Amino acid sequence: MENLVQLLDARLLLLACSVLILVFLIVVIILWSKLNKLRKMYLSMLNGSGTLNVEETLIEIQQNNAVLKQETDNAQQQMDAIVGQMKKMKSNLGVYRFNAFAESGSDQSFSIALVDDEQDGVVISGIHNRDETYVFAKPLERGISKYMLSPEEKEAILRSGQKK
Repeated sequence: MENLVQLLDARLLLLACSVLILVFLIVVIILWSKLNKLRKMYLSMLNGSGTLNVEETLIEIQQNNAVLKQETDNAQQQMDAIVGQMKKMKSNLGVYRFNAFAESGSDQSFSIALVDDEQDGVVISGIHNRDETYVFAKPLERGISKYMLSPEEKEAILRSGQKK
């Protein structure tokens, strides 16, 4: 009977050790898999630079960041210059056609205002009668000319300031 107890104890001990070894083997496989994932993530973080020194990688990132900041500042300066130039462009147009003389048949006379956002530019008027056409140009500063403006020219200037 004592032999049987010893034999059962030995078998139970062997079975318990086998189960424990199997559990440890599963844990080792899981940990090995996680280690491989971490290694792949680490290598992808280095982005193929070949350096295993994190400090060198951080220095390279800072240098690239400084270059990008300089390029961004340059682009912002260029954009500001372009916006400043666009404000001075004579891009606002106002056209007013009218009948200058009662005996003339239709609205063949005109006033055209070509100004920038600050109403600086020129107003051009063409007065048409039966025999000839007269064309006048008057400079504008802030929508005002040093020459007297006709009501039609004022209307063309007003129309040039209207946003479409």
